[in-house]
Amino acid sequence: MDEILEQALLFDFYGELLSERQKEVYQYYVFDDLSLGEIAAEVGMSRQGVHDLVKRGRLMLEDYERKLHLVEKFMSVKEKVQQIDRLLDTYEGDCRVENPQELLEKIRKIADLIIEEL
Repeated sequence: MDEILEQALLFDFYGELLSERQKEVYQYYVFDDLSLGEIAAEVGMSRQGVHDLVKRGRLMLEDYERKLHLVEKFMSVKEKVQQIDRLLDTYEGDCRVENPQELLEKIRKIADLIIEEL
């Protein structure tokens, strides 16, 4: 997974567990793509202080994911929903599907996997 996407997902899932200051700095760094110096000027901290906050925030978010696996589960469910969408696209593209029952069984199997993960 792309580093920026991973950091954004970690923040989306666990960002509320950071302090207000950590959230503010982390958002500037990940979402606004500001440099450490720019963030330091914006929030009135030293560049090193910003670096430490970003690093600590990242480690905290990664630690929450190691323990809870919410992003991993989300990505797995997302992939399974995309599989269902592809199956349905195939069906819509060719309404003469030879065995619609087979299509339904595939969708049910994927849906069961999703439910197991939740």
